Amino acid sequence: MSIYGGWRYSHPPISIHINISGGTAIIREHRINAEIKVPEVRVTGADGHQFGVIGIREAIALAEEQGVDLVETVPDAKPPVCKLINYGKFLYTEEKRLKDARKKQHEVKVKEVRLGSKMGEHDFMVMLNRSKEFLSKRDKVKVSMRFRGREMAHMDIGRKVFDRFIAEIAAHANLDSRPRLEGNTISAMLSPK
Repeated sequence: MSIYGGWRYSHPPISIHINISGGTAIIREHRINAEIKVPEVRVTGADGHQFGVIGIREAIALAEEQGVDLVETVPDAKPPVCKLINYGKFLYTEEKRLKDARKKQHEVKVKEVRLGSKMGEHDFMVMLNRSKEFLSKRDKVKVSMRFRGREMAHMDIGRKVFDRFIAEIAAHANLDSRPRLEGNTISAMLSPK
């Protein structure tokens, strides 16, 4: 324990920095013990017991008496809500909760399946089954077909294969973008139902 501004506290001010996939960081700070500078606070115990609205000095004395920290959990409330808890344990459980939440998130990936205008029936079924597998894992699928050389003169043959593929996978996928021709490649985007 050390002295800070005339009040005793057990931990220095601690910040949790969490990096989210978008590159932005969330900084969560909790004021504890002597860092709380309001005259009155609403105090609750770790078990949920309500102590009511009391002065800050009484609240800090109550925390020292119980051997825990006074942690400001809702600073925007009038008066601010503080909890009598072990701050280190609180940080650990908060970090663990955020880690579990990140584990449960699914990052949507875009998988690509390339069709050929002269592909055989077996190859067609392999690509169809592979696309169904990707869709069952909640990934998006980009279906594309490239026309080379003399195939450009017979795009209608490739278009029939492409349309058949879209028709057969319709039960498992939503068509996000209609098939469109860009240069010598026709493509469409599918998302899971």
